Amino acid sequence: MSKNSITNWRFIDQTTFGPNFSPLTSFATDDTLCTSVGEGRSIPVIRTWVHHATVVLGIQDSRLPFITEGVHYLHSAGYGTVVRNSGGLAVVLDEGILNISLIFKEDKQISINSGYDAMYELVQSMFRDVTDAIEAREIVGSYCPGSYDLSIDGKKFAGISQRRVRGGVAVQIYLCVTGSGSERAALIKEFYRLAVNGNQTKFVYPTIEPSTMASLNELLGLDLTVQDVMLRLLKTIMHDPSITIQSTQLLDDEFSLYETNLARMEKRNEGFGV
Repeated sequence: MSKNSITNWRFIDQTTFGPNFSPLTSFATDDTLCTSVGEGRSIPVIRTWVHHATVVLGIQDSRLPFITEGVHYLHSAGYGTVVRNSGGLAVVLDEGILNISLIFKEDKQISINSGYDAMYELVQSMFRDVTDAIEAREIVGSYCPGSYDLSIDGKKFAGISQRRVRGGVAVQIYLCVTGSGSERAALIKEFYRLAVNGNQTKFVYPTIEPSTMASLNELLGLDLTVQDVMLRLLKTIMHDPSITIQSTQLLDDEFSLYETNLARMEKRNEGFGV
């Protein structure tokens, strides 16, 4: 899959929905759009979204021996918590982080890595005028480490994940635009300290070093806003004059599936709070 091979996109912007916009909604929305695109009822989708003061936990995080203590700490620090419906580990979302989903039809003849590569290439293109130093490799010491961590000078500012549902693929990225990357990492470090509490676990959780993480503004010496990065995204996608973008929200025939997906997320998160 290459984003450059797709000429018609739906664009769903949810960056201005405010602090009451639940992350449960985002996961339900992406699953709905995956199904809609995978079944051929929708063209590919670009979705942008922002959530306020939330820590998104992975399924493995929810099984930590002292998860209640860890979640209580996050709540006391002013963060809601959500357990997502896919793999990965804890990440911070707040008003300084832009999330982007690219949702397209699955092609089983194309490798899983091609989706990650498409997002990596998109981000490189978005910032090519200010840096050519963006790398994709695991940053040891970061939270939710993976082989497609995006970094500059060894400091992670973004992570990419991928989810496949009913013939559709959602490639998702969080981009730390503003604020302190190390402060976000310190929050997750303390969460793990409390939730593991020195116990042996079947799953290996990251040993977080806050200095391995930073925001784009910290790394580039700029004063970008989330909306600035949104503009860079749209300009990059539309660089080819043959590409068209239709601005929409969910379509009428997508709402019933969305409500089903939202109910599943709410069921998964009973007891965790948002």
